Amino acid sequence: MSEPIKNRYEFVILFDVENGNPNGDPDAGNMPRVDPETGYGLVTDVCLKRKIRNYVETAKEDATGYRIYIKNSVPLNRSDAEALAYVGVDAKGLKDAKKKDPTLDVKVRDFMCQNFYDIRTFGAVMTTFVSGNLNCGQVRGPVQLSFARSVDPIVPQEVTITRVAITTEADAERKGTEMGRKYIVPYALYRAEGYISANLARKTTGFSEEDLSLLWEAILNMFETDHSATRGKMAVRKLIIFKHDTELGCAPAYKLFDTVQVSRKNPDAPARAYGDYAVTVDAAALPAGVTCTELA
Repeated sequence: MSEPIKNRYEFVILFDVENGNPNGDPDAGNMPRVDPETGYGLVTDVCLKRKIRNYVETAKEDATGYRIYIKNSVPLNRSDAEALAYVGVDAKGLKDAKKKDPTLDVKVRDFMCQNFYDIRTFGAVMTTFVSGNLNCGQVRGPVQLSFARSVDPIVPQEVTITRVAITTEADAERKGTEMGRKYIVPYALYRAEGYISANLARKTTGFSEEDLSLLWEAILNMFETDHSATRGKMAVRKLIIFKHDTELGCAPAYKLFDTVQVSRKNPDAPARAYGDYAVTVDAAALPAGVTCTELA
Protein backbone atom coordinates (compact mmCIF):
# COMPACT_ATOMS: atom_id res chain seq x y z
CA MET A 1 0.00 0.00 0.00
CA SER A 2 1.07 3.61 -0.57
CA GLU A 3 2.18 5.93 2.20
CA PRO A 4 -0.57 7.66 4.22
CA ILE A 5 -1.44 11.26 3.46
CA LYS A 6 0.66 13.88 5.22
CA ASN A 7 -1.65 16.91 5.09
CA ARG A 8 -4.87 17.78 6.84
CA TYR A 9 -7.81 18.79 4.65
CA GLU A 10 -11.24 20.33 4.97
CA PHE A 11 -13.72 20.56 2.12
CA VAL A 12 -17.10 21.97 1.13
CA ILE A 13 -19.49 20.19 -1.23
CA LEU A 14 -22.22 22.10 -3.05
CA PHE A 15 -24.85 19.93 -4.73
CA ASP A 16 -28.36 20.55 -5.93
CA VAL A 17 -31.63 18.78 -6.64
CA GLU A 18 -34.31 19.64 -9.16
CA ASN A 19 -37.79 18.08 -8.91
CA GLY A 20 -36.63 15.23 -6.71
CA ASN A 21 -36.31 13.93 -3.18
CA PRO A 22 -32.64 14.01 -2.19
CA ASN A 23 -33.07 12.11 1.08
CA GLY A 24 -36.44 10.80 2.25
CA ASP A 25 -37.31 10.80 5.95
CA PRO A 26 -38.88 7.47 7.02
CA ASP A 27 -40.27 9.20 10.13
CA ALA A 28 -42.29 11.55 7.90
CA GLY A 29 -43.68 9.24 5.21
CA ASN A 30 -40.46 9.53 3.18
CA MET A 31 -40.88 13.26 2.62
CA PRO A 32 -37.66 15.25 2.05
CA ARG A 33 -35.86 15.80 5.33
CA VAL A 34 -36.48 19.24 6.81
CA ASP A 35 -35.37 21.07 9.95
CA PRO A 36 -38.83 21.79 11.42
CA GLU A 37 -37.68 24.95 13.21
CA THR A 38 -36.16 26.70 10.20
CA GLY A 39 -37.51 24.96 7.10
CA TYR A 40 -34.02 24.24 5.77
CA GLY A 41 -33.62 20.93 3.95
CA LEU A 42 -31.29 18.24 5.29
CA VAL A 43 -29.38 15.33 3.77
CA THR A 44 -27.68 12.96 6.20
CA ASP A 45 -23.99 12.12 6.20
CA VAL A 46 -24.98 8.45 5.89
CA CYS A 47 -26.77 9.20 2.61
CA LEU A 48 -23.74 10.99 1.17
CA LYS A 49 -21.33 8.25 2.23
CA ARG A 50 -23.62 5.69 0.59
CA LYS A 51 -23.27 7.55 -2.72
CA ILE A 52 -19.49 7.64 -2.37
CA ARG A 53 -19.37 3.92 -1.57
CA ASN A 54 -21.58 3.14 -4.56
CA TYR A 55 -19.33 5.09 -6.90
CA VAL A 56 -16.14 3.41 -5.64
CA GLU A 57 -17.79 -0.01 -5.92
CA THR A 58 -18.85 0.77 -9.51
CA ALA A 59 -15.51 2.28 -10.54
CA LYS A 60 -13.23 -0.29 -8.90
CA GLU A 61 -15.40 -3.43 -9.18
CA ASP A 62 -13.94 -5.05 -6.03
CA ALA A 63 -10.32 -4.55 -7.12
CA THR A 64 -7.77 -5.55 -4.51
CA GLY A 65 -7.71 -2.94 -1.74
CA TYR A 66 -10.89 -1.25 -2.96
CA ARG A 67 -13.69 -3.52 -1.79
CA ILE A 68 -16.64 -2.01 0.08
CA TYR A 69 -17.44 -3.28 3.58
CA ILE A 70 -20.92 -1.79 3.99
CA LYS A 71 -22.82 -2.82 0.87
CA ASN A 72 -26.19 -4.19 -0.15
CA SER A 73 -26.90 -7.89 0.42
CA VAL A 74 -23.52 -8.67 1.99
CA PRO A 75 -23.67 -9.47 5.75
CA LEU A 76 -20.96 -7.73 7.74
CA ASN A 77 -19.94 -10.90 9.54
CA ARG A 78 -19.03 -12.51 6.20
CA SER A 79 -16.29 -9.91 5.71
CA ASP A 80 -15.34 -10.03 9.40
CA ALA A 81 -14.82 -13.78 9.11
CA GLU A 82 -12.33 -13.21 6.28
CA ALA A 83 -10.10 -11.23 8.62
CA LEU A 84 -10.16 -13.94 11.26
CA ALA A 85 -9.38 -16.57 8.66
CA TYR A 86 -6.44 -14.44 7.53
CA VAL A 87 -4.89 -14.53 11.02
CA GLY A 88 -5.76 -18.22 11.42
CA VAL A 89 -8.40 -18.15 14.16
CA ASP A 90 -12.16 -18.59 14.32
CA ALA A 91 -14.76 -16.60 16.23
CA LYS A 92 -15.01 -19.08 19.09
CA GLY A 93 -11.27 -19.16 19.62
CA LEU A 94 -10.69 -15.44 19.18
CA LYS A 95 -10.65 -14.57 22.88
CA ASP A 96 -8.03 -17.19 23.73
CA ALA A 97 -5.99 -16.32 20.64
CA LYS A 98 -5.80 -12.70 21.76
CA LYS A 99 -4.36 -13.76 25.10
CA LYS A 100 -1.59 -15.66 23.32
CA ASP A 101 -0.91 -12.90 20.76
CA PRO A 102 -1.49 -9.33 22.02
CA THR A 103 -0.91 -7.98 18.48
CA LEU A 104 -3.84 -9.93 17.02
CA ASP A 105 -6.23 -6.97 17.25
CA VAL A 106 -3.87 -4.83 15.18
CA LYS A 107 -3.37 -7.59 12.59
CA VAL A 108 -7.12 -8.00 12.13
CA ARG A 109 -7.70 -4.25 11.96
CA ASP A 110 -4.91 -3.80 9.43
CA PHE A 111 -6.32 -6.57 7.24
CA MET A 112 -9.71 -4.85 7.14
CA CYS A 113 -8.19 -1.41 6.43
CA GLN A 114 -5.98 -2.74 3.64
CA ASN A 115 -8.79 -4.59 1.87
CA PHE A 116 -11.83 -2.31 2.31
CA TYR A 117 -11.74 1.23 0.96
CA ASP A 118 -14.65 2.51 3.04
CA ILE A 119 -13.08 1.28 6.29
CA ARG A 120 -9.80 2.96 5.33
CA THR A 121 -11.75 6.14 4.59
CA PHE A 122 -14.70 6.42 6.97
CA GLY A 123 -13.85 3.80 9.60
CA ALA A 124 -16.27 1.16 10.87
CA VAL A 125 -17.56 -0.71 13.89
CA MET A 126 -16.69 -4.33 13.05
CA THR A 127 -18.20 -6.26 15.94
CA THR A 128 -20.95 -8.81 15.32
CA PHE A 129 -22.21 -11.68 17.43
CA VAL A 130 -22.59 -14.80 15.34
CA SER A 131 -21.41 -18.14 16.70
CA GLY A 132 -19.46 -16.29 19.36
CA ASN A 133 -17.82 -12.91 19.42
CA LEU A 134 -16.87 -12.15 15.81
CA ASN A 135 -14.92 -9.04 16.69
CA CYS A 136 -12.66 -7.20 14.25
CA GLY A 137 -12.53 -4.09 16.38
CA GLN A 138 -13.51 -0.49 15.81
CA VAL A 139 -11.76 1.90 13.44
CA ARG A 140 -12.12 5.67 13.51
CA GLY A 141 -11.78 6.83 9.92
CA PRO A 142 -9.85 9.94 8.85
CA VAL A 143 -12.68 11.22 6.61
CA GLN A 144 -15.78 12.60 8.29
CA LEU A 145 -18.82 14.33 6.74
CA SER A 146 -21.45 16.62 8.19
CA PHE A 147 -25.15 16.64 7.39
CA ALA A 148 -25.81 18.70 4.27
CA ARG A 149 -28.15 21.66 4.71
CA SER A 150 -29.91 23.65 2.03
CA VAL A 151 -28.72 27.19 1.44
CA ASP A 152 -32.31 28.44 1.62
CA PRO A 153 -35.46 27.02 3.25
CA ILE A 154 -37.19 24.46 1.06
CA VAL A 155 -40.87 23.87 0.29
CA PRO A 156 -41.43 20.11 -0.24
CA GLN A 157 -44.35 19.35 -2.53
CA GLU A 158 -46.61 16.32 -2.57
CA VAL A 159 -47.43 15.38 -6.17
CA THR A 160 -50.33 13.01 -6.90
CA ILE A 161 -49.71 10.52 -9.69
CA THR A 162 -51.89 7.95 -11.50
CA ARG A 163 -50.77 4.31 -11.41
CA VAL A 164 -51.89 1.67 -13.89
CA ALA A 165 -50.24 -1.07 -11.83
CA ILE A 166 -53.16 -2.61 -9.92
CA THR A 167 -52.16 -4.53 -6.82
CA THR A 168 -54.72 -7.37 -6.54
CA GLU A 169 -57.09 -9.37 -8.79
CA ALA A 170 -60.07 -8.05 -6.85
CA ASP A 171 -58.99 -4.44 -7.41
CA ALA A 172 -58.41 -5.11 -11.12
CA GLU A 173 -62.05 -6.19 -11.55
CA ARG A 174 -63.41 -2.86 -10.33
CA LYS A 175 -60.85 -0.25 -11.40
CA GLY A 176 -58.19 0.38 -14.02
CA THR A 177 -55.97 2.83 -12.18
CA GLU A 178 -54.84 3.75 -8.69
CA MET A 179 -53.62 7.00 -7.22
CA GLY A 180 -50.15 7.41 -5.79
CA ARG A 181 -47.94 10.16 -4.37
CA LYS A 182 -44.43 11.45 -4.85
CA TYR A 183 -42.60 14.03 -2.78
CA ILE A 184 -40.28 16.49 -4.46
CA VAL A 185 -38.26 19.62 -3.86
CA PRO A 186 -38.70 21.92 -6.90
CA TYR A 187 -35.13 23.16 -6.49
CA ALA A 188 -32.58 23.40 -3.68
CA LEU A 189 -28.85 23.90 -3.35
CA TYR A 190 -27.26 21.99 -0.46
CA ARG A 191 -23.98 22.51 1.34
CA ALA A 192 -22.05 19.77 3.17
CA GLU A 193 -18.72 20.10 4.94
CA GLY A 194 -16.05 17.47 5.52
CA TYR A 195 -12.82 16.84 7.37
CA ILE A 196 -9.77 14.68 6.64
CA SER A 197 -7.28 13.88 9.40
CA ALA A 198 -3.78 12.98 8.25
CA ASN A 199 -2.99 12.05 11.84
CA LEU A 200 -5.64 9.31 11.89
CA ALA A 201 -4.60 8.18 8.42
CA ARG A 202 -1.02 7.68 9.60
CA LYS A 203 -1.82 6.10 12.96
CA THR A 204 -4.77 3.90 12.04
CA THR A 205 -6.06 3.25 8.53
CA GLY A 206 -3.28 4.12 6.05
CA PHE A 207 -5.55 6.36 3.94
CA SER A 208 -3.22 7.35 1.08
CA GLU A 209 -2.82 9.99 -1.63
CA GLU A 210 -4.33 7.50 -4.12
CA ASP A 211 -7.28 7.03 -1.77
CA LEU A 212 -7.63 10.79 -1.52
CA SER A 213 -7.70 11.23 -5.30
CA LEU A 214 -10.37 8.54 -5.52
CA LEU A 215 -12.39 10.29 -2.80
CA TRP A 216 -12.40 13.58 -4.75
CA GLU A 217 -13.41 11.68 -7.89
CA ALA A 218 -16.18 9.86 -6.02
CA ILE A 219 -17.56 13.07 -4.50
CA LEU A 220 -17.67 14.84 -7.85
CA ASN A 221 -19.44 11.89 -9.47
CA MET A 222 -21.45 10.47 -6.57
CA PHE A 223 -24.81 11.21 -8.23
CA GLU A 224 -23.75 10.34 -11.79
CA THR A 225 -24.05 6.57 -11.32
CA ASP A 226 -27.08 6.83 -9.03
CA HIS A 227 -29.75 8.67 -11.01
CA SER A 228 -33.38 7.75 -10.42
CA ALA A 229 -36.81 9.27 -11.03
CA THR A 230 -37.34 9.62 -7.29
CA ARG A 231 -34.21 11.68 -6.71
CA GLY A 232 -34.83 13.85 -9.75
CA LYS A 233 -31.94 15.79 -11.23
CA MET A 234 -29.05 15.84 -8.76
CA ALA A 235 -25.47 16.99 -9.34
CA VAL A 236 -22.39 18.08 -7.46
CA ARG A 237 -21.83 21.65 -8.59
CA LYS A 238 -18.62 22.52 -6.76
CA LEU A 239 -16.03 20.92 -4.48
CA ILE A 240 -13.88 23.38 -2.52
CA ILE A 241 -10.79 21.84 -0.92
CA PHE A 242 -8.64 23.41 1.79
CA LYS A 243 -5.20 21.85 2.19
CA HIS A 244 -2.99 22.49 5.23
CA ASP A 245 0.76 22.23 4.87
CA THR A 246 1.05 20.19 8.09
CA GLU A 247 -0.42 17.00 9.48
CA LEU A 248 -2.29 18.68 12.35
CA GLY A 249 -3.36 21.75 10.42
CA CYS A 250 -2.71 25.48 10.48
CA ALA A 251 -6.13 26.90 11.42
CA PRO A 252 -9.51 25.86 12.86
CA ALA A 253 -11.86 24.34 10.31
CA TYR A 254 -14.63 26.86 10.94
CA LYS A 255 -12.40 29.73 9.81
CA LEU A 256 -11.91 28.03 6.47
CA PHE A 257 -15.59 27.20 6.06
CA ASP A 258 -16.46 30.84 6.82
CA THR A 259 -14.50 31.94 3.74
CA VAL A 260 -17.03 30.15 1.52
CA GLN A 261 -20.10 32.29 0.95
CA VAL A 262 -23.17 31.22 -1.03
CA SER A 263 -25.86 33.81 -1.73
CA ARG A 264 -28.87 34.15 -3.98
CA LYS A 265 -28.39 36.69 -6.77
CA ASN A 266 -32.02 37.83 -6.60
CA PRO A 267 -33.37 37.49 -3.04
CA ASP A 268 -36.87 38.46 -4.19
CA ALA A 269 -37.32 35.45 -6.51
CA PRO A 270 -37.22 31.73 -5.64
CA ALA A 271 -34.12 29.92 -6.87
CA ARG A 272 -34.73 27.39 -9.61
CA ALA A 273 -31.18 26.77 -10.91
CA TYR A 274 -27.58 26.77 -9.74
CA GLY A 275 -27.03 29.93 -11.79
CA ASP A 276 -29.36 31.76 -9.40
CA TYR A 277 -26.59 31.61 -6.76
CA ALA A 278 -23.22 33.29 -6.40
CA VAL A 279 -20.44 31.23 -4.79
CA THR A 280 -17.32 33.01 -3.57
CA VAL A 281 -14.22 32.03 -1.59
CA ASP A 282 -12.44 34.85 0.24
CA ALA A 283 -8.87 33.83 -0.60
CA ALA A 284 -7.49 36.87 1.23
CA ALA A 285 -8.91 35.55 4.49
CA LEU A 286 -7.16 32.18 4.27
CA PRO A 287 -4.69 31.65 7.13
CA ALA A 288 -1.01 31.11 6.40
CA GLY A 289 -0.20 27.52 5.48
CA VAL A 290 -3.59 26.82 3.87
CA THR A 291 -4.27 26.66 0.15
CA CYS A 292 -7.63 26.39 -1.61
CA THR A 293 -8.58 24.44 -4.73
CA GLU A 294 -11.97 24.58 -6.44
CA LEU A 295 -13.20 21.63 -8.50
CA ALA A 296 -16.41 21.52 -10.52
